[in-house]
Amino acid sequence: MRIALVWPVANALVDENYGLALVLFVIAAVSDGLDGYLAKRFGWQSQLGKVIDPLADKLLVMASLIYMVPMGRIPEWAVALLLAREIAVTGLRGIASSEGVVIAAGDDGKSKTALQMVGILCLILGYPYHLVLGPIDLGKVDLVYVGRALVYISLIFSVMSAVSYTRLFAEAVEAKDRRQGGA
Repeated sequence: MRIALVWPVANALVDENYGLALVLFVIAAVSDGLDGYLAKRFGWQSQLGKVIDPLADKLLVMASLIYMVPMGRIPEWAVALLLAREIAVTGLRGIASSEGVVIAAGDDGKSKTALQMVGILCLILGYPYHLVLGPIDLGKVDLVYVGRALVYISLIFSVMSAVSYTRLFAEAVEAKDRRQGGA
């Protein structure tokens, strides 16, 4: 469902229909959480799901961020770094998959995705709001700055998860080589 929502979210952003973009993005983000919960709760995990789930996240997040660059909500350099990481990790996972090894998303990757999803929601909302949290009056908070901060923090998790994927890939290749050497 997330893959099917990428184009409508992007179109809504281009048409400056931020309300629709927000609703569609929330549906996609909630479906991601629900999908993960159901897969773990009922054992509905599959090799295909381990590949398709992160791909759906990448498509939704990257398309949304790319369309927000011309809107001035996120700088090009941040999107370029995130896109480069996604291409590198997807390439590693593809190579591993062709060798019969599935590298599932780790905690760093899941944290990165969660930060990006919430950051994008803030970027879509994109204007100052007067926020009060219980007895604390935060005054006007510009959600574009909050969204950018969350995406920047996700960059840290992106690097950490890329290192983790690279390590897992190297370990899988070594294990395969040991098995083939012993056979």
